[in-house]
Amino acid sequence: MSTSTALPAAPQHSAAAGIACVVGGIFFLTLSDANAKWLGSSYNPLQILFLRALIALPFVATLAFWLGGRRVLRTAHPGLHLIRGAINVVSAYCFYLGLRLLPLAEATAIAFAAPLFVTALSVLILKERVDAKRWLAVLAGFAGVLIVVRPGTDAFQAATLLPLVTALLYAVMMITARGIGRGEGMLTTTLYIVLGQLVCSAVALPWVWVAPALDDLPYFGAVALFSTLGLALITQGFRIGPASVVAPFDYTGLIWATILGWIFWREAPDAYAYLGALFIAGSGVYIAVRESRAKTKGRRPGKG
Repeated sequence: MSTSTALPAAPQHSAAAGIACVVGGIFFLTLSDANAKWLGSSYNPLQILFLRALIALPFVATLAFWLGGRRVLRTAHPGLHLIRGAINVVSAYCFYLGLRLLPLAEATAIAFAAPLFVTALSVLILKERVDAKRWLAVLAGFAGVLIVVRPGTDAFQAATLLPLVTALLYAVMMITARGIGRGEGMLTTTLYIVLGQLVCSAVALPWVWVAPALDDLPYFGAVALFSTLGLALITQGFRIGPASVVAPFDYTGLIWATILGWIFWREAPDAYAYLGALFIAGSGVYIAVRESRAKTKGRRPGKG
């Protein structure tokens, strides 16, 4: 993640510390998802998203101003940030709705197809070149999605398409980030994605709002706190650790989702779900490591 916003100098690379941050960050994100699943039985996903953004925004803004100062507010792409916020809301809406209808681990596994869509869209939209080995990894990952979703069989559930839409829209959001360019840093884009989520989810509130029960307020707070903390830790992990080393640990989310799903809902994915998740995670890890190594080689003298 390249940033031009004034950030403290990145610490010397530390693989162990980077892995610890990513694993911890993914754990907190999964906790956030588990709380959202809990709330999903009583509240519309758009209300959960609105309160998540409303609670998280002060923390994100404070962190952004502390690290980057007022310059984090400067953007040449307000319209694009708003569009990305809308895409993020629809993407998260589909995922939260999927959490209501599917086991936590199954929804998480399907959503992890996002890197596969990023690779495919980078070719179709950005005209980037992808070698044959990465295409094979993408195909293997989509084969994993088919194993989990099982279209055309009695086990197929239409709800499995929701986290798949999430993965596709998340990939679109990552691709649109290229339009922002290097002139705006990570702090700026993070601040505006939360602000965009708040604005876009607020539009539908009059139709979905239900007064939150007092006992549910801690769960709303947990969704916001854990998601913010998780993203901060993951960002730090990629700053201090080599990307090719820390990226595969994103997929520890499948382990956390399985454990939390069993503890709170006694969910036990079947063998097909585990096999499909293995294909998705394996292909995602391969793509992440191969792309990171390609970028590293590209920075060496004589490589341009």
